[in-house]
Amino acid sequence: MKLEKVILKKDNKTIYRDGDFKIKVFDESHTKADVLNEALNQACAEETGLNVPAIVDVECIDGKWAIVSEYIKGKTFEQLMEENPEKTDEYLEKMVDLHLEIFSKPCRIMNRLHDKLSLKIMQSELDAITRFDFHRKIVEMPNRSKICHGDFTPSNLTMAEDGKVYIIDWSHAAQGNAPADVVKTCLYMRLSGKRDMADKYVKLFIEKSGQPQDYVYKWFPIVAAAMSVDVKENEKAMLLEWIEKADF
Repeated sequence: MKLEKVILKKDNKTIYRDGDFKIKVFDESHTKADVLNEALNQACAEETGLNVPAIVDVECIDGKWAIVSEYIKGKTFEQLMEENPEKTDEYLEKMVDLHLEIFSKPCRIMNRLHDKLSLKIMQSELDAITRFDFHRKIVEMPNRSKICHGDFTPSNLTMAEDGKVYIIDWSHAAQGNAPADVVKTCLYMRLSGKRDMADKYVKLFIEKSGQPQDYVYKWFPIVAAAMSVDVKENEKAMLLEWIEKADF
């Protein structure tokens, strides 16, 4: 594989294109286990029949681990929304439909979302009593085995030139409760300044899924507490507003 044409640089990875292939190269902060787990998540999602770029190879290039997958030529939903703001609601509805399609696929091989949420909250700056209360709250919530993407945002949906939509970046995927994943998408949108879009998204999900609104909103404090570990300092205030709404 040739690492010549850089598509994107972000976080601790660089993405290249080599013909029909995309090569995601991780820096030394990603362990072999991290990379293999992401490849496993993507392969599992691919095998369910979801539109996911096919995994081609996992290899070590110049001492750095890399995932080689099918390259999808197209535009992300984020780009499409920026270029066609009048169609934002249309893209949001399509997003919810795709999210529901993901939730229709169980996968018992992936890590459990309950465990990931608990671990993140234990790593947070919340006081010990609050962390324990959140852990207890997670244990009390139903434990499902639906595939949850973990980073289901407009930037991770690519519409190919033939109109087919592909779901990319499966590094945070897990098996768990659908509303928790929807809430994470909603909070991401709020953190990016798109509050109206976030509110529309969760409303659409409730309407299309039939999930009780009260149950969906119970996940906001839990997911916000888990997300507080990885966000910037200026973003924690918004998450804290949700964390303080926790009903222990």
